[in-house]
Amino acid sequence: MKTYKTCESVRIGHPDKLCDFIADFILDSCLAVDPDSRVACEVMATSGKIIVSGEISCELRPYIGREVKKALQLCGYSPDDFLVFVNCHRQSRDIANGVSSSLEKRNGSEDRYSSLGAGDQGTVYGYATNETEQMLPLPLVLAHNICREIDIQKRKYRLRGVMPDGKAQVTVEYEDGKAKRIKTIVVSVQHSKKKPFEELESEIRNEVLPVALAVFPADEDTEILINPAGCFNIGGPEGDTGLTGRKIMVDTYGGLAAHGGGAFSGKDATKVDRSGAYMARYIAKNIVKAGLAERCQVGISYAIGKAEPIAVSVDSFGTSSFSDEELAEIVTKVFDLRPTAIIDQFDLTKPIFKKTSAYGHFNSPDFPWEKTDAVSKLVKVVKE
Repeated sequence: MKTYKTCESVRIGHPDKLCDFIADFILDSCLAVDPDSRVACEVMATSGKIIVSGEISCELRPYIGREVKKALQLCGYSPDDFLVFVNCHRQSRDIANGVSSSLEKRNGSEDRYSSLGAGDQGTVYGYATNETEQMLPLPLVLAHNICREIDIQKRKYRLRGVMPDGKAQVTVEYEDGKAKRIKTIVVSVQHSKKKPFEELESEIRNEVLPVALAVFPADEDTEILINPAGCFNIGGPEGDTGLTGRKIMVDTYGGLAAHGGGAFSGKDATKVDRSGAYMARYIAKNIVKAGLAERCQVGISYAIGKAEPIAVSVDSFGTSSFSDEELAEIVTKVFDLRPTAIIDQFDLTKPIFKKTSAYGHFNSPDFPWEKTDAVSKLVKVVKE
């Protein structure tokens, strides 16, 4: 039976991704000064304006306007084209009192793992599949590769007249659950008025796609659509208002796995929307790597102010010799799911987050939550 799966990605200069990058850039700047910073930063980008708001508690808050200008330049925009408006305040005392104590004390005792509660309620999900090296859905990997390659070639001046905004979408044809071919590729790239469309199309087809699709090439019947709407001269915040947290499927699993709804960028690790989702991905990836399932989805539910999760679930989609209940029991034995334990394990008080804001949060071996170093622990518990 044939089925089709479609995922999209966006370039670093896409207005929503620009906002994510700015938010994480600000977060990293705070963590560089104060590792115990509490940040929940929201950004809106519109024509000529960047608006930053939210809650920031930091020992020495950086000059946010200057950080925004740096981030704009790194994303390919001219900082002088934007006015920056900042309206931030400290974290709510009620939330701080319910969540805090252990990060500030950092006394090295085991008790502190129970003294830091989750920064919010909700359920987070992690997913992994053995269909790609990254253990992500194939169409998502290919879409990320296309956007990343366009940005790389633009930075290296191989793509003249290409502007920062753009996106890609890939549809993969599956037969009996196995990827067979790429059905459709859609690429939209912002470009200057002086760049002929024929030149842009040729560069994308002949220079970008062969590199981006090296792991799973298109065939002669693959439909390739380049800027199907026509001219794409007006882009970025001038063409479309951007907001943090509006590309959560691009950030995670392309819509092919469950999502709790919480965005990542601009949030410090006490917010389990982020740290809990990273742990759920880490668990799912290690389960698949250990051979306990071919596909795996892990769900973790938290209550604000409470350290221990209130529920843990596993869905192996019928690809495991163990029941989902047995896998969930194994998970609770092997992994410490308390927020402080997650922060310590992944070293989430370091300024590493701006690297996550483009091409997905689970798409680099440099991220500590992408490691598969828990396989031996899982195997040991299974044998017991």
